[in-house]
Amino acid sequence: MEKTSENTVQVWKNKKIKHWMLIAFFLCFYDIVAVNLSYIFGLFIRFDLTFSAIPKEYMLAYVKFAPIYTAFSVVVFFVFKLYNSLWRFASIGELSRIFLASIVTTIFQAVGITLLFMRMPVAYYIVGAGTQFVLITAVRFAYRYITLLRAKQVTNQVAVHNAMVIGAGASGQMILKELTMSERANARPLCIIDDNPNKWGRNIGGVPIVGGRDCIMESVKKYNIDQILFAIPTASPENKRDILNICKETGCEMKQLPGVYQITNGEVLLSKMKPVAVEDLLGREPIRVNIRDIPAP
Repeated sequence: MEKTSENTVQVWKNKKIKHWMLIAFFLCFYDIVAVNLSYIFGLFIRFDLTFSAIPKEYMLAYVKFAPIYTAFSVVVFFVFKLYNSLWRFASIGELSRIFLASIVTTIFQAVGITLLFMRMPVAYYIVGAGTQFVLITAVRFAYRYITLLRAKQVTNQVAVHNAMVIGAGASGQMILKELTMSERANARPLCIIDDNPNKWGRNIGGVPIVGGRDCIMESVKKYNIDQILFAIPTASPENKRDILNICKETGCEMKQLPGVYQITNGEVLLSKMKPVAVEDLLGREPIRVNIRDIPAP
């Protein structure tokens, strides 16, 4: 029985590896096409969108340098880890790597083709570099966007709660991210409460920040909220007590983060949220009476 279980795990891992390799192969193939189309597009723009108007010497220089540039670009993209990132979680870090890789390849293109063959029109360098950056970035972030849409659809289908998140800080943002991206989330976030007026009227991932604690009761009715997630682990006992007591009046299910230590690794798991306890509403530990210390009448 144990062997069967191990075999199943191994098969699952192999499938995951093959899936990752398939995506990397697709991206590599796409990049080869993109880097070559980008610079021919630069010539196309420079000569009034007419291929027949492009001088033969420019086309010859482009064709001769293309294999060199293609090989160099793929190597650079590998070095900058553009083929083994988890693009479903792509963010500013991945965008920075694409930008740096594009700078390196653009410099190589400009210097290489000029020294080895001939100086190309200015539009060739500028339009080519810009188009390459857009194409390389677009396909990767499109994958993230599609993944987010799919996760959101799944969440909406399985969601059993309409949730309000208290706190638009780092913890609140992580909670929202998991609510919108995790297929295991059973709640859809509909609004956010935060006492910072500079955040009011704005949104995080499409979820509106509707106001401060004074808007809790009104927003619960407006958005038909039945679950409140308190995501301010650094709140003072007094603030926490005041906000949670307002939340209690709504009759909604209430959950909170256990403490700051839960987000030290940069993630907040919904599964680690716990129901609000009596001491949280009191703002202090409840008084416990030892029956043994009470003298008998």
